[in-house]
Amino acid sequence: MSNDYFSGKVAVITGGASGVGRSLAFALGRRGAAVAVGDVDAKALGDTETALHDEGITALVQHCDVSSPESLKAMADATLAAHSGGIDIVFANAGISAGESGKMWEYSMHDWQWCLNVNMWGPIHSINAFMPILIAQDRPAHFSITGSGNGAFLVYPDAPIYTVSKAAVHAITEGLHYQTLDTPVKIHALFPGPHVVETGLFNSGRVRPSEFVKPGATDKNESGISSVDDMKRMAAEYGMELETTHPDEVAANALRCMERGDFWMMETTPETEAKFERRHQMIMQRQNPVPEVVGT
Repeated sequence: MSNDYFSGKVAVITGGASGVGRSLAFALGRRGAAVAVGDVDAKALGDTETALHDEGITALVQHCDVSSPESLKAMADATLAAHSGGIDIVFANAGISAGESGKMWEYSMHDWQWCLNVNMWGPIHSINAFMPILIAQDRPAHFSITGSGNGAFLVYPDAPIYTVSKAAVHAITEGLHYQTLDTPVKIHALFPGPHVVETGLFNSGRVRPSEFVKPGATDKNESGISSVDDMKRMAAEYGMELETTHPDEVAANALRCMERGDFWMMETTPETEAKFERRHQMIMQRQNPVPEVVGT
């Protein structure tokens, strides 16, 4: 067997059929891990399953809705059935953007409910589905939750629902870290970056459940931004060039951090560090807040 840290391990990845999740599945599989990929996007799941198998990566691929405790339990059960040795790694990675626009008091409750169901309750349900397994195994294991600096560190004024969800996610992740310090399970906070990541987050409307489509809506995406390319074009209109990060870069950094046992899976730029420092000083000096955004 390979001496690679991830060789022979079993990893579960939610939101694993696109973006950072997909890159994590391939990064782990190429280093000898068996992967269990869950997602709600049927087409992306099929494409990912084919691509994983074409590379000879051992993969279980199935529908998994992180807003449903039953769906996550089914994912855990299926993984254990396929791998009697247990589970070594969980990436609670699934997340969406609600696509909100305008003033907070004008938002549809469907935006709030859908985003919090996935981004906040998803990690909670993932913890409930997988942490008892990892703890009962009583051996080294890893549990990672994907957050965002927009919420964990700064308040993003144009996407309050997303920001609220990711603020909650970081509180959950850090709380879980403190509660597992006396166990062999390492907790990790994954922050994709350092720039805007090239994912389908901005096209989350493609998987918006019918019960959360807003009355009278003609498009599941109402923010006017459906891709990173849209953001690049908008930036260009203001004479700016938007730097981006490929999901493979995020996955590579996540695995480096996991192997070292780092809590913070995060790469930043000097500009982002300066934003963090300004927020810190604003709090310490009791200054009125001014908006900043991570990743630009």
